[in-house]
Amino acid sequence: MNKITIAIDGFSSTGKSTVAKQLAKHLGYVYVDTGAMYRSVAYYAMQNGLITKEAFNVEALVGQLSKINITFKFNEALGFAEVYLNDVNIEKDIRTLEVSKFVSTVASVSAVRKKLVEQQQKMGANKGVVMDGRDIGTVVFPDAELKLFMVASAETRAKRRYQELTEKGDKVTYEAVLKNVEERDFLDTTRADSPLVKAEDAIEFDNSILTKEEQFQKLLALVETKL
Repeated sequence: MNKITIAIDGFSSTGKSTVAKQLAKHLGYVYVDTGAMYRSVAYYAMQNGLITKEAFNVEALVGQLSKINITFKFNEALGFAEVYLNDVNIEKDIRTLEVSKFVSTVASVSAVRKKLVEQQQKMGANKGVVMDGRDIGTVVFPDAELKLFMVASAETRAKRRYQELTEKGDKVTYEAVLKNVEERDFLDTTRADSPLVKAEDAIEFDNSILTKEEQFQKLLALVETKL
């Protein structure tokens, strides 16, 4: 069977990663969570004092990009690949609201995007990949056979994210999560380098009222039309 490239873009907390994992597992494809890659760089910047609420030392981060090695290792027990930063598992560390506050700012740095886009293109060079992010269909794989653009209201996305965080034991408020979602939307869509936009040939998919299973089945049907 011919393998294709599936590019899934969209706003934060639209369930891109969830359905991308489902599709990759069902198809036997490689799944790449590009958001985790940007979160990893943001986490590195935080851990090394390069970004705080008050300041962001962009030059220092760019100067240290060669020290940042991001890899994915499949965890059979969990059923998906976890992200490693310089051979240290940081899968849980990068999923906090604190990292979410900085990730869009870090992702707006052109040198960061250039480094990660090159890695992402190598990961998907042989097709048979499901990749989700903000610029997959527009920048990383503009020739992808299937491009999806995920949308849902900010309130719906904030409720999902709030539930996800509280279930993990994080002490957050819905108001703080909603504010973060709205701020990330603004930063993602207004940055100068590779802003979040829907590719002309992408299929817009609103999952505001769909269950995870309903979403998966609908998107799988779209995939099958391309295979």
